[in-house]
Amino acid sequence: MSATADHAENLAARLGFQSEQVVQEIGYDDDVDQDFRDAVEQFVEEFVDEDYDDVADAVLLWFREDDGDLTDTLVDATELVEDDALILLVTPKTGKPGFVEASDISEAAETAGLSLAKGLPIGKEWTATKLATPKVAKSKR
Repeated sequence: MSATADHAENLAARLGFQSEQVVQEIGYDDDVDQDFRDAVEQFVEEFVDEDYDDVADAVLLWFREDDGDLTDTLVDATELVEDDALILLVTPKTGKPGFVEASDISEAAETAGLSLAKGLPIGKEWTATKLATPKVAKSKR
């Protein structure tokens, strides 16, 4: 395996993806970071688009300021995955076209019932924010 492939796998794993996951991608357009997208696609078991009609293990969500309401988009994303799943929100970096304020991300995540971690840079143009759906407590018998 090449050093580049190792780095790609390490980045995907560090962001919370697992090698046997089905990842649903939302918001893909020609402006996405193709190297990062390819790294995730190569690392996970299956990469599916917005038309996938089953439950995914994780969501890769590309979102720009003019893509609509972030809260609604995050709520919709939670309906695509199981409890305690990763939703990776990828937004343009500060100053780039389509930039989304960190406070808007935090507010939307909280309203959608998601926990969030600090953003990580993805390439030159994008920032990734790890979001997680809540764990559902199992009833005791």
